[in-house]
Amino acid sequence: MIVDDSGVLRGVVARWIESEADLEVVGRHANGKQAIDAAVHCAPDVIILDIDMPVMDGLEALPLLKRACPDARVLMISTQTRRNAEISLKALELGAVDFLAKPEAQRDIVGLPEFHRELLRKVRGLVRWRSRFTGHPRDGGPAQQFARHAYSSRPPEAIVIGSSTGGPEALSRLLKSLAPSLGRTPVLVAQHMPPLFTAALAERLGRVSGIEATEARDGQEIVGGRIYVAPGDGHMTIEQGAPPRIAVGQGPAVNFHRPSVNLLFESAARVFATRTLGIVLTGMGTDGATGAKQIADAGGSVIAQDFGTSIVWGMPSAAARPAPARRSFLWTKLPGRQGN
Repeated sequence: MIVDDSGVLRGVVARWIESEADLEVVGRHANGKQAIDAAVHCAPDVIILDIDMPVMDGLEALPLLKRACPDARVLMISTQTRRNAEISLKALELGAVDFLAKPEAQRDIVGLPEFHRELLRKVRGLVRWRSRFTGHPRDGGPAQQFARHAYSSRPPEAIVIGSSTGGPEALSRLLKSLAPSLGRTPVLVAQHMPPLFTAALAERLGRVSGIEATEARDGQEIVGGRIYVAPGDGHMTIEQGAPPRIAVGQGPAVNFHRPSVNLLFESAARVFATRTLGIVLTGMGTDGATGAKQIADAGGSVIAQDFGTSIVWGMPSAAARPAPARRSFLWTKLPGRQGN
C-alpha cells in the first residue's frame, strides 16, 4: 500500500513495484484517513507511508494503521530535513520499522536510480522478513546476561555496533541497558541512515541512555564513556593514536552502504584487537559479517541479536556464520523485546 499526497510519487512508485514479478500494489491513497479506511480490506504486507499529508498525516495515521493491520510493516518516507528526521525517529517508536528519504522535488524522483533501488530493496526485504514477535517490550534478564559477558574479566576498550532496519529502536534499548555498566568504554555506532537523520539519532541515543552522544567528526579524539554515531553518507573508521581518533571519509559505498559496518569493525579490530567488542543488531543484508570475523580473528568478542528480537534477521545471521567455529561469538536476546 502506498500512502502519499503526491500523485506523481504514488504513480511512479506503483509502476516500480508492479514491474516486479513478486510484488503487487494493493492500494494507493492520498492521506492517512483514506489508508486506514482501506487497510483492513486489502491487508497489506508493507505500507509506504509519507509524513506530510493533508487531512491526516503519517504520524497521526501510523498507530491507527498498526491497529488495523498489526502484521503490516510500515516504511516511512519523507523529504530529507532535520524536522522530518526527528519525526521519522518518533515514528519508529510508534511502530514503523524503517524509513527512506525521498527527493524534495517531485521531478527528481524518476531520475534518481538510487531512490528506486533502495525503495525496492527495502520493500522486498520487509515482505521477506515478516515480523517474528508480538507484544510489548519487557525489561529483565537478557540485559544483565549481556552485561556480565561484556564486562566480566576482560572489559573491552571499545564497543562497536552495526545496525540497519530496526536499528534505532534496538540501539535505544541496548544502550539504555548498558549505561550503568559502560564506565569509560567508548561506543561507536554505524547505523545505515541518510545525512541529518544520524545527528537526530545521536541526540536521541544520548537522551534515552543518559550517555553523552554525538555525530562523529573527522579527526575527533575517542573519549571513554561516550557514544559516537557515524554521519549519514560517511564512513567512520578508527585510527591508531594516543588517544585513538575517528576518521570520517567519503570513500565508495561498501555493499551499497555508507557508513559501512564492515569498515568500522575492521578498523576496531586493527586498533583494539582482543579488547574489541563488536555487536551486530537487526538489519537487512550482510554488512558487518566480514568485520565481525576480523574482530573474532583478532581475539575480540562478537555478539549478534537473536532471531526472535530482530526486525530483520539478515545482518546478525550473516555475522554469525559459521558461529560454532568462533569461541568469541555469543547470541543475545535484545533487552526489552520478547519473541514468540
